[in-house]
Amino acid sequence: MPPAVYPLLAGGVVLCIDYNHDVLECERAFLEAFGYTVLTAPSGSKGLELASIFSVDVVILDDFMPTMNGQAVARELRRLRPKAPIILVTEAADIPEPTLNLVDALIAKDRLASQLLPTVACLLGSGTSSVACL
Repeated sequence: MPPAVYPLLAGGVVLCIDYNHDVLECERAFLEAFGYTVLTAPSGSKGLELASIFSVDVVILDDFMPTMNGQAVARELRRLRPKAPIILVTEAADIPEPTLNLVDALIAKDRLASQLLPTVACLLGSGTSSVACL
């Protein structure tokens, strides 16, 4: 959707966790253009470190990362920041139920560009339950 469809929101702190530097930079630049403060982490452990230091309003988490996968990171994020919504970005067609129970929304990697902002805005901007944002 074109940027004009989404007016600048009040903002919020978004933590993006992905081992791909290019993806992190795209997410950061895109979300900052809409008024969000963005923290980036190139690994699950770095993301958990940032989540333990900073108050985050939403987490965008890659499902497949070396060393620590999305499910393991999501489990720890729920312990550290139980109220912060987690958006899982994945290439998988079938997500295990234990993982689904840990996240608030899913975005297929091939739909990241079109669904990232609406999903973040839905989870943070409207106070809508996460079920309505899936």
